[in-house]
Amino acid sequence: MSFDPVFTFGTIAAAALIGLGVSHAIDGISPHAGSPAAVSELVVLTPGSFNHPQPGEFLKDDHPAPAPVLKETIDAPLQIMKFQVSALDYERCVAEGACKPADPRLVGDLPVTGVSFIDAQAYANWLSARTGETWRLPTDVEWAYAAGERFRADIEGGEGDPADPARRWLTQYRNEVALGRKPDPEPRPRGSFGLNSKGIADTAGNVWEWTSTCYAHATISSGGIASSISNCGVHVVEGFHRTYMSNFIRDGKSGGCAVGTPPDNLGFRLVRDRGSFVQALRRLGLT
Repeated sequence: MSFDPVFTFGTIAAAALIGLGVSHAIDGISPHAGSPAAVSELVVLTPGSFNHPQPGEFLKDDHPAPAPVLKETIDAPLQIMKFQVSALDYERCVAEGACKPADPRLVGDLPVTGVSFIDAQAYANWLSARTGETWRLPTDVEWAYAAGERFRADIEGGEGDPADPARRWLTQYRNEVALGRKPDPEPRPRGSFGLNSKGIADTAGNVWEWTSTCYAHATISSGGIASSISNCGVHVVEGFHRTYMSNFIRDGKSGGCAVGTPPDNLGFRLVRDRGSFVQALRRLGLT
């Protein structure tokens, strides 16, 4: 999929391109004066399909097994924030009493960090109420689609031996070490990690992002996933690789990571539901 240059939303030509499903960064679409900056900086991605390693823990014949890879489809344009939610934007939610304070060291356009899944949800609810639109965390599938070539699934340990689980864990750690990741604890200004091929900034940088996808424990049979149990007290977190965190964790280093070195920082970005996009077009007289 291709990424086209940034364009101004307030033109009929731009609206026509979006209608054709072309991927674009969109500037200046906030319907309310004083809305957080991230609201006016979205990227709209065209629908499409891709092969995606499933999130969660998988067993086959009572042995740990690699995640199955399934074909996933994004069947409508996906509107996602170009940048992670900033400390400045999040502080506005705190000032209005709808969010709990985050890392007090962070200001301005640094990404907000030190936030739990619960905090991210609170911000999404606040932003939805403030703008009259529907904002939410992306699913694991949506985040992976937006991350494109920067997406990396769970660090796998290969087929497991229930009599020797340490062997699988050691393999996982060796695989992570081979990726060359080093601790990078200080959040950086937006754009520091550049754009991916779809125009999304800072994916797989040193801020890992909450998603709305619950952790799953599944059993695999010859025909695919035979059964799956979701644990929504734990959610998928995306970054240098995919991992899992309990909903209340604000500092990834305090625990909750399924395997490997814990996330340097926990932050988030949001998607805007398509119904809100159509409403914005109507407000501008473009539909």
